[in-house]
Amino acid sequence: MIITAVPAAVLDRHGLDGLVAALLAQGRTVVGPTVQDGAIVLSELASAEALPYGWGVELDAGRYRLVPREDGAAFAHSAGPQSWKSYLHPSRERLWNADRTPEGGVVFTPHELDPPSYAFLGVRPCDLRAIAIQDRVLTGGRHEDTEYGKRRRRALLIAAECTEPGATCFCVSMGGGPAADPGYDLALTEVVDADGHRFLVRVGTVEGAQLLEQVPHRTADLGTEGAARASVDAARDRMGRSMPPVDLRALMGASLDAARWNDVAQHCLTCGNCTMVCPTCFCTTTEEVTDLTGDHTERWQRWDSCFDLDFSYLHSGPVRSSPRSRYRQWLTHKLSTWHDQFDTSGCVGCGRCIAWCPAGIDITEEVAALDAENGTEAD
Repeated sequence: MIITAVPAAVLDRHGLDGLVAALLAQGRTVVGPTVQDGAIVLSELASAEALPYGWGVELDAGRYRLVPREDGAAFAHSAGPQSWKSYLHPSRERLWNADRTPEGGVVFTPHELDPPSYAFLGVRPCDLRAIAIQDRVLTGGRHEDTEYGKRRRRALLIAAECTEPGATCFCVSMGGGPAADPGYDLALTEVVDADGHRFLVRVGTVEGAQLLEQVPHRTADLGTEGAARASVDAARDRMGRSMPPVDLRALMGASLDAARWNDVAQHCLTCGNCTMVCPTCFCTTTEEVTDLTGDHTERWQRWDSCFDLDFSYLHSGPVRSSPRSRYRQWLTHKLSTWHDQFDTSGCVGCGRCIAWCPAGIDITEEVAALDAENGTEAD
């Protein structure tokens, strides 16, 4: 249940430790950012000490690296290579088993999911919007992904507002921002200044309020509230990139024959990295795995990508056989025809597709080029 009347609170680092401890005591699986293998990734946390205190990131097209921070902040970093869909909509899961009986029949057994009760700590505002979009895609229509729904209903979301946007971030130009939209249970805003290291906490749901009551905290003071708002407002003005201020849906529809698609096709490796790191891409396929006896078969669902040559395969071959057609399909769907299906854009401006593209292709640069070409033709 959403609530708005609970006053803001402040946690210090001890309070954040207590927050994670309270979640673990509830039997929840706590997932949050931590440093592993030279990146800030999402992983299960045994305590708040595993958070990436004192680490930030430097980003650019096709480039990502960790950099130390002197302020010891835990959430002053841009989105890493993973998003929360890795947990809510996992890359691979079993759907059912089939076993041959001694009488020669076949028995099908659906895979019964008993998902963990997740607590996601440090959900960026762009990822909070992405989760809301996936909710609409996977549970909002006639054909619900029931397994996604089970995970989602049991997940508690603790947002971390953005105070340090990266060079590839463009959420503001996609209608979002560094401030968290409704949809969180708790929202944290990290403040590090002369008055200490602390976190402003806003409550979004009854469940969030009940959790906060179990954690050492104090009522928010005006200084902390002002510093938190100022940090978020400053982040809004420091986005590393932006989409052109045009109707993206209309632009994509008017650019199907644009020459720019030929240019990007010269660089695109059709590796599908952009779809794998995207927090809203949802496409899947299924595959059967049979044991050596032929008596046991399993059907698995796994992520798929519209960059895969087999993604559009029909009996006579793939419908989109060229890199040009596959990149155009991805970008046009993401920014335009997604509206036709789900009444929203499929892009939240997180910038992952830019940072993790091995060819350094920049979605904002491509759209700007399409806009320029469209404007030239219109003239």
